[in-house]
Amino acid sequence: MESVDAVIIGAGHHGLVTAAYLADAGWDVLVVEERDRVGGAVASRSSEGWIEDEFSACHPLAMASPVLRELDLEAHGLQWAQAERPLAHVAGPGEGGVALHADAEATAAGLDREHPGDGREWLRMVEQWGRVRDPLLAALLTRWPPIKDAARVLARLGLREAPDLARLAVLPVTQLAAESFGGRGAGQLLAGNAMHADIPPTSAGSGLYGWLMTMLCQEVGFPSPKGGTRELAEALRRRAESAGARVETGAAVERIVVASGRVHGVELADGRRIRARRAVVADTSAQALYERLLDPDCVPDGLRRRMQRFTWDLPTLKLNLRLDAPMPWTASAARGAGVVHVGQDLPGLVRWSADLESDVVPERPFSLVGQMTTIDPSRSPAGTEALWLYTHLPRGRHDDPAAAREVVAGVEDMLESLAPGWSAHEVGRWVQTPRDLQAADANLGHGAVGGGTQQLFQQAIWRPTTGLGGPRTHVAGLYLGSAATHPGGGVHGGCGFLAARAALQDSRWWGRPRQRLLLSTLQRLHDAR
Repeated sequence: MESVDAVIIGAGHHGLVTAAYLADAGWDVLVVEERDRVGGAVASRSSEGWIEDEFSACHPLAMASPVLRELDLEAHGLQWAQAERPLAHVAGPGEGGVALHADAEATAAGLDREHPGDGREWLRMVEQWGRVRDPLLAALLTRWPPIKDAARVLARLGLREAPDLARLAVLPVTQLAAESFGGRGAGQLLAGNAMHADIPPTSAGSGLYGWLMTMLCQEVGFPSPKGGTRELAEALRRRAESAGARVETGAAVERIVVASGRVHGVELADGRRIRARRAVVADTSAQALYERLLDPDCVPDGLRRRMQRFTWDLPTLKLNLRLDAPMPWTASAARGAGVVHVGQDLPGLVRWSADLESDVVPERPFSLVGQMTTIDPSRSPAGTEALWLYTHLPRGRHDDPAAAREVVAGVEDMLESLAPGWSAHEVGRWVQTPRDLQAADANLGHGAVGGGTQQLFQQAIWRPTTGLGGPRTHVAGLYLGSAATHPGGGVHGGCGFLAARAALQDSRWWGRPRQRLLLSTLQRLHDAR
């Protein structure tokens, strides 16, 4: 039997982050990945001079993340690419659209032309973001519970502003837009960015998410790794291996071995057994961990019942297009933008979200568009555009081929209204339905790409289900280090870092009493209904 300090199940970006930090601490780390390449949902494919991202593509959180910055991935080959103009929002035909420029003053000037005073409010928002950014991102990505960094945020703001920022945490994006701006443009930028999560625009939390993503975009843009998103995963692999971690692909874990309430290792599908002296970290979905990898008698009844209430985020449908010329947008803001939010204004987003939440396929989809060759010219032959678009289906229609076809038809009609004649430039396409996404990566249950809904009822101590929050499980030495845990979906490395941090804390003699207390509390919670 092979023996290591830690086994990481899954070489998604969180698993590779965990491996790098544990290896930096001197641990003997083995990462086992069932696919033939690393990255999980951070992957790309190439053919005939085209590079197409399979899942995620643009990563403002990755560029800003203190977790990934500390790993210095640029020293391991990662290069970032940017469009000159990061973002535009085009609600409907006949509009010029609203643009978010790389320079905040330029963004503000455009908003001011629509409604005097909106530019000043935009710059006030950017200035406030600059003051709280570092402690806020540290609170979100590097600590659980984030008590120290939350205190730093409050100290940066003072008693006058802190209550309003706390209110922002539960504010719907519709209300944030109405309170802050008189014109439509700024509200569309905020709401379009809020829709990167699956929180309805009239629900608590959508304002915070919209503000966070918009301010990140204003600060770092919507960058993508040069040569394809896979380059981020490959840089993470090289970083982990440079610290001494080993990564094996094509190695599927069949079972996690538990005895006397403590993890002992894993069994692979090929019959190998690997002993874990200190920890096993699962970079998998919560369902994979609790319903497949652990023996049934290792999962408390209360935890099993609560897992039945787990809610996936909205199913994603992705349309990848190869165009022989840039998309012929009529809106000037969209031409040359890296990312374009299209199809709905703010009231339209409310209606679109209501359709999804009521199990209705929207007639006109709201969509997020990535113009990848505009961001990174290496993605396709000169003069062409590698473009992807994604939108959502209702949760109850994730496995409905007719619904997927209906959404694709709606997307095509919507694009025709905003870029007449676009289809004449199409030279290839690749449609990824929710079923396709799950087949490509089993952790994307129902085609959901966020590891579970990001609505407040499944965040913090309720993620992935009622407990203490964070990566610790009810089994000593076993950690869940994926987007199924706080802080949730996104390419930021926070979930993997928090798993590594917890494992390191629990392995030290002064951390063991705390670990025993937490385990006892978790076991009592999970035994309850």
